[in-house]
Amino acid sequence: MKDVYVNDKLQQDYVYQRLEPMGENFADAFKPELTPKQMLSLGVFGGKYLTDCQAEFPADWFIEAKLSPDAKDISLNYYAVDASQPLSEWIRKGWIHPQDPRGWFQWYCRYYTGRRTEDDQRQIKRWKAFRRHVGAIKKFCEVHDFTCRVKQRQALLHWAYDSRKL
Repeated sequence: MKDVYVNDKLQQDYVYQRLEPMGENFADAFKPELTPKQMLSLGVFGGKYLTDCQAEFPADWFIEAKLSPDAKDISLNYYAVDASQPLSEWIRKGWIHPQDPRGWFQWYCRYYTGRRTEDDQRQIKRWKAFRRHVGAIKKFCEVHDFTCRVKQRQALLHWAYDSRKL
């Protein structure tokens, strides 16, 4: 068990514990296809994610990460499209839990590194619900037609589904 102390732009004096080995002992219903490191290297969120809190996570996650510390850069996304809503919209819809002010991906990074909390089931439920976009791509696109439904494909990458396989 390891205590992690967080002090960054969005969160100060937050402490959590890593209770599980990194990348192991996930809930049975939670089977992400991509690791946070893979997601960051593919290009997600216009590169504007975790740019001020890298010390919290393994350094090797950021070696090949496509990041843009100053502003969102859509060209860094794998599909080079914007598939995100602003954080303000996530807050307005009540999707942000105070322990993870950056949203689902921050929760996933922390879960992946071993944190377990009372919010896990809610986040896993949200992740499972996002899978509906896989079905839409399979229904309306030819296999490996990466020009078809690119926003949905990019959004799936944001949720650890590997849309490159569809």
